Amino acid sequence: MIPPESFSASLSTFTLIALAEVGDKSQLVCMTLAARHRHWPVILGATTAFLILNALAVLFGAGVAAWVPERLAAGIVATLFGIFGIHALLSQDDGELEDVIERPGHGIFFTTLLLILIAEFGDKTQIAVAALSGSMAPLPVWIGATTALILVSALGVWAGRTVLQRLPLHWLHRISGGVFLVFALIAAWRAVA
Repeated sequence: MIPPESFSASLSTFTLIALAEVGDKSQLVCMTLAARHRHWPVILGATTAFLILNALAVLFGAGVAAWVPERLAAGIVATLFGIFGIHALLSQDDGELEDVIERPGHGIFFTTLLLILIAEFGDKTQIAVAALSGSMAPLPVWIGATTALILVSALGVWAGRTVLQRLPLHWLHRISGGVFLVFALIAAWRAVA
């Protein structure tokens, strides 16, 4: 049986990361590649990249949490999430997909893997995963974040732009910004309490 605090950490992480990642560059990369190539290598390449990136983020976040006092870490998390939330609320959707070119001699799996690794390294979602793993149990955070990123990428591959036609991208950014601000307030409360 899954302990309630682990389930809560996974669900919170899943919600935050999924909302933050919809319409983000990694989903757009997957959409673009899947429009020109077979779906499974794109999904497997993205999945592998997210497994690696989230493991690095969780290890970093848990390592920092072991050295930084909890109140200071909560203050840093609150600041970062506040910045991410405001950025998401103020973001403007240009509505254009960037053109992604497959490198000759490389399979689409490796192309996707490398593009996602480069695009997401140090991205707001990776920083959010590191921050969450510093304040919650690392394994549930990793599970929630990885599941969210894989599902959002798969949604981009299979549903393509039809999802974005039903719900404008700017509304998804607004929802994501609101969720980041809620998490910022929770972290700020932990910093001062």
